[in-house]
Amino acid sequence: MFVAYHRVLTKRPILVQSISTAVLFGAGDVIAQQLIEKQGWEQHDLKRTLRMSAFGGIFAGPALSTWYRFIDRKVTTTNRVQGLVTKVVLDQFVFAPFFIAAFFTGQGLFEGKSINEIKEKLSSGYTTALIGNYKIWPAVQIANFYFTPLNYRLMWH
Repeated sequence: MFVAYHRVLTKRPILVQSISTAVLFGAGDVIAQQLIEKQGWEQHDLKRTLRMSAFGGIFAGPALSTWYRFIDRKVTTTNRVQGLVTKVVLDQFVFAPFFIAAFFTGQGLFEGKSINEIKEKLSSGYTTALIGNYKIWPAVQIANFYFTPLNYRLMWH
């Protein structure tokens, strides 16, 4: 199964990564609702899970796949540590702030919220989300960029 996945991933990376990201975002939301929020299956918000999956497939998959390819092309150095640090800094201080804003905006649009409601959510939650990101993701991305081949980096998100 892994061989077949690798073959199709190599042939159509952005499509496969987008589908994989949709599945992972949906699964992550199921885990959040059931294990963290302990909502129970009767109270499970299926629309929320579908919104997360849609965001993963429509936006996150293509955006992250394209981003990882872009920085791999642009950050070229013979010093592996310097390249690693540069990629993580770019990822965390250029892409992450944009991605978090896109997440809040995308989820608001999927929920049918007005532009003013989306702005309010950004105003109230963006800084907290960005700080939370900086507590976890720089370390994750160091490992991701160092150990993970390009086509599989998206699976860490």
